[in-house]
Amino acid sequence: MKGKLYIVGTPIGNLEDITLRALKTLQNVDFIAAEDTRVTAKLLNHFNIKKPLISYFEHNKKEKGILICKKIQSGENCALVSDAGMPLISDPGETLVKQCYELDIDVKIVPGPNAAISALCLSGMPTGRFTFEGFLSKNKKSRMEHLNSLKNEYRTMVFYEAPHKIISTLKDFYDFFGDRQISIARELTKIHEEVRTMSVSQAIEHYSQGAKGEFVIIVPGTTNPDAKNKYTLDDAIKFAVSYVKSGETRSAAAKKAGKITGIVKSEIYKNIT
Repeated sequence: MKGKLYIVGTPIGNLEDITLRALKTLQNVDFIAAEDTRVTAKLLNHFNIKKPLISYFEHNKKEKGILICKKIQSGENCALVSDAGMPLISDPGETLVKQCYELDIDVKIVPGPNAAISALCLSGMPTGRFTFEGFLSKNKKSRMEHLNSLKNEYRTMVFYEAPHKIISTLKDFYDFFGDRQISIARELTKIHEEVRTMSVSQAIEHYSQGAKGEFVIIVPGTTNPDAKNKYTLDDAIKFAVSYVKSGETRSAAAKKAGKITGIVKSEIYKNIT
């Protein structure tokens, strides 16, 4: 019989946040696929769990995914974990889950802590509708396109950012979103947990001397009632043309531009040159 893949959430800081089911799963599987085996080893040692570890991260996910699937097909059960929080949320795992489904391997979820949801709950910002945007691209063109697509976003936006890029990201937010009140959370569930609500300009000044820890930034959506009508057909065509130049098909480019601007896809498609 085939084994199963278990997607297991682990603590984002405080080890007491691990669930009883997560502990039971980690104790009972045959092996664990971990983003960084050194980080996961510390967690396992803390709870006296001894299991074989396989390194599974962004740059080896294809070949290691094949190995993991073969082991599961032979009857072994695998737990997939990231360094912290839920796997697949700005962490490796999406490819492995897809590989498992293609091979008719059963996938189970063992939910746990998540930095994005935790920060959103602490932010004081609207939580009824929100959009998770993860990390902004390091590529300037992709980064600018991403932010431009969010200028008229009505939902609360959730971003992740590393400490060495926090200032550049905040400056980009100032350029694209203006000086909105935002919430910045860092070191969630840890001893030095910090959640601050301030304007973007205040945040730039506050963190200009440096900062430590991973950041979650909560940005409220626009309140401008005319924002939905700001994009013209010409704007949509420009977006589509840039996507085509980046290698997208005309159809895919028109669809993507339509999502950003609200312009009908067919109108964009027939005007792409």
